[in-house]
Amino acid sequence: MEIKQDDPKAPHVAALLAHHLEELRSVMGEHAQALDASGLSAPSVTFWTAWQDDMLAGFGALKQLDATHGEVKSMRAAPAVRRTGAGRSILNHIIAESRKRGYSRLSLETGTAPLHVPAVALYRSVGFVSCAPFADYQASAHNQFLSLDLSR
Repeated sequence: MEIKQDDPKAPHVAALLAHHLEELRSVMGEHAQALDASGLSAPSVTFWTAWQDDMLAGFGALKQLDATHGEVKSMRAAPAVRRTGAGRSILNHIIAESRKRGYSRLSLETGTAPLHVPAVALYRSVGFVSCAPFADYQASAHNQFLSLDLSR
């Protein structure tokens, strides 16, 4: 698996990003918090794609909230590679980059629908635990918040 910094507006990202947004909106409606290509292009966000040979296997992003706190954004494995380790590779890359940047905490917001169960299991398997809402998020029946202590 090769992971490289990329442009979320690149043509090779468009179909998977559209699938990601459509799927989340179909389950969460207006409660979906996922960023589109413009949001993923913000100066505070770093975006990566994961590749298996010449196939886009997924993407993920890291948003800097402040000097010591990052947020996992828009993690997605392509449907063809789900449950093959692509998501774990992307998440491990984001965690390693967060440590390299000196963050003491890495947080994320995700949904509560059955669609989100595998992602939450992945996050918990690397040490994420439930936490209170952070940044500008508001708690609802449609979302949950997780955090990973990187200071250890």
